[in-house]
Amino acid sequence: MNLYELNAFVTLSKTLHFAKAAEEINLSASALSRIITRLEEETGTDLIDRSNRKVELTPNGKLFAEFAKNTTEQFSELKAEFSGDKNKISGTLHVYASVTACYVILPLFIKKLSEKYPGIQLSVETGDPAGAIAAVREGRAGLAVAAIPEDGLSYMETISLRKTPLIFAADKNKNFNFNFTTGSPQDFISSIPLILPKTGLARRRFDEWTKSRNVQPIIAAETEGNEAILALAQLGIGMGLVPQIVLESGRYANNFAIHKAGNIMGFYDIGFIRRSEQYGTQSSRRIQQAVSDILHNTDWNLKD
Repeated sequence: MNLYELNAFVTLSKTLHFAKAAEEINLSASALSRIITRLEEETGTDLIDRSNRKVELTPNGKLFAEFAKNTTEQFSELKAEFSGDKNKISGTLHVYASVTACYVILPLFIKKLSEKYPGIQLSVETGDPAGAIAAVREGRAGLAVAAIPEDGLSYMETISLRKTPLIFAADKNKNFNFNFTTGSPQDFISSIPLILPKTGLARRRFDEWTKSRNVQPIIAAETEGNEAILALAQLGIGMGLVPQIVLESGRYANNFAIHKAGNIMGFYDIGFIRRSEQYGTQSSRRIQQAVSDILHNTDWNLKD
């Protein structure tokens, strides 16, 4: 095995997706698969669970991922030592964010980070906001942008940036009766087809509210990611539950009629989430200190 193969395995262990990992390291998915097979032959154990369609690490695969991550980071530190640049802050910061966060939140962060710490490269994983906290907890991301739970997060630092209401949205170009609604929230939710997130804060609030009022909703579809919810809503099969910021910042902005959820679902408190304690190699710790500097010394001034 070599450092390139170890880095390939680290990338796959973070994305858990052959195509995404291969694209990130400029390989074909088949070439990446061959690397994993060689690593399994050298270690004499299965590193990837191939029993289902999802990519999952075996218990030994998780141990190997930690070994590979530590080895590649230590080599980077050694190169810095040899070059006389051991105090230079450089390396890769892994960020997890939704597509909307990439439009609205990350540009200013990236601008500030690249200006002050040009040696830090970003690797951004986009996905369902519901997966952001897990990405940080599992070490796949050093920083995430997500909705901050009302009761906070244990062992996590959160920095609030913007509050946005949850709304119901339907395609206004399709002449359906549920485009504009009146009546009580109970009547509205029990009589109109809805498109909901499978998991996450919005879904938890929705389920708690309907259960507390004994409301039986009509669920037309469930999916992952706010952009996917709006895409289904645009087909006209129902009204989607999303944060208003998603509607304002995406390509759907002018296509939807909005039914404000008011106090039914409350607001999203969107912000940065990261582990509160420093961890990893000296290089990783220096990157974490640089991120802390940017987070705490930037006037975010994001409009509501």
